[in-house]
Amino acid sequence: MKNLKLFVSLFAISCISFNSCNVNGLGDVPELSSVSSNNLNSIFNISTDNSGSVKITPVGEGITKSTVFFGNGTGGASSADVMPGQSIAHTYPEGNYTVTITTYSLSGTQITTTYPLVVTFSAPTNLRVEQSFAGTVLNLSVKADNANGIQVLWGDGGANETPTTLTGTRGNPFTGMHNYTPGVYTLTVKALSGGSASSTKTFPIVVYGPLTLPVTFENPIQNYSGGGTFGGADALVIDNPFKTGINTSSKVWKITKNVGAEVYAGTYTPLASPNGVPINIDNGSKFKMMVYATEVGKNLHFQIEDGNGNNPGVNVPITVANQWQELTFDFSSSGIVPGKIFNQYVFQYNLAAKGTGEVVYIDNITQTK
Repeated sequence: MKNLKLFVSLFAISCISFNSCNVNGLGDVPELSSVSSNNLNSIFNISTDNSGSVKITPVGEGITKSTVFFGNGTGGASSADVMPGQSIAHTYPEGNYTVTITTYSLSGTQITTTYPLVVTFSAPTNLRVEQSFAGTVLNLSVKADNANGIQVLWGDGGANETPTTLTGTRGNPFTGMHNYTPGVYTLTVKALSGGSASSTKTFPIVVYGPLTLPVTFENPIQNYSGGGTFGGADALVIDNPFKTGINTSSKVWKITKNVGAEVYAGTYTPLASPNGVPINIDNGSKFKMMVYATEVGKNLHFQIEDGNGNNPGVNVPITVANQWQELTFDFSSSGIVPGKIFNQYVFQYNLAAKGTGEVVYIDNITQTK
């Protein structure tokens, strides 16, 4: 009897000394913290790039394994086993979820705890739009930080236009194309977060019709600046400074052969498809236009080009100063074969000398038989 009392006393002292006793398997229960904001922060690492990726790290001591039930997904994608010290990532749509974590101890004891998870996507930022036209077809490339999608309203579908979803993936450009009727439109671009947040910008769109003769410089949906200049010349569509005589139209083309410009200085205007309608010589070998110059005697050179080195040209002198006159450039004796196509026309003024600052105005370029 004395020996039994001594054994019980020693056992009690042993329990006190080591601060732990395994009674009926209860001594190895994992020490789990209660659910708090700090605890949630240590369990969930939520991405901020609108990917929906959440890294989940079970917490606790004495854990041999954890099973994480994501609260999202089906079948095998709805849960995963996680070893001690490890994490598991899961991709969520925007929304509220309940994540359930079951932990297991060495003895097989398990504890199940639920955690609230809120996944919120932010509005995409830094929306950039690149656009280019091939004729009336708009090619669109859109980027936005943290965008999961791009939708556009092309602006030509009326009040009930259905948005178009561009092709692309998060982190890469989203692209699409649209064929317009020539006109002026408002393009609306909406960057989608993948949730409820979004960013929207609008852009004015001018869709030019193919440039074709006659060229009047009056049509707002024809691109009269589609060509360029060379040799030190300048060209610009301006308000008609001399609304008198035979030409009272609103707009004209001003060509300047600047001081010191090369002898050959001039302008070129492409008419090739899809941005233009080429010249077919069968429609007429004569080209008429209204011209205004400040001096007589100098020649205006008009040239048509096929892109293969066949570039017939005609010189016509200015015979009247400081008033509009109609000049005719006749190519009938230039040896052009029937059906010949020309993709560009060129103007050069006074090919006899370098530029001295001469200015000539041109309007109503017409092809005739």
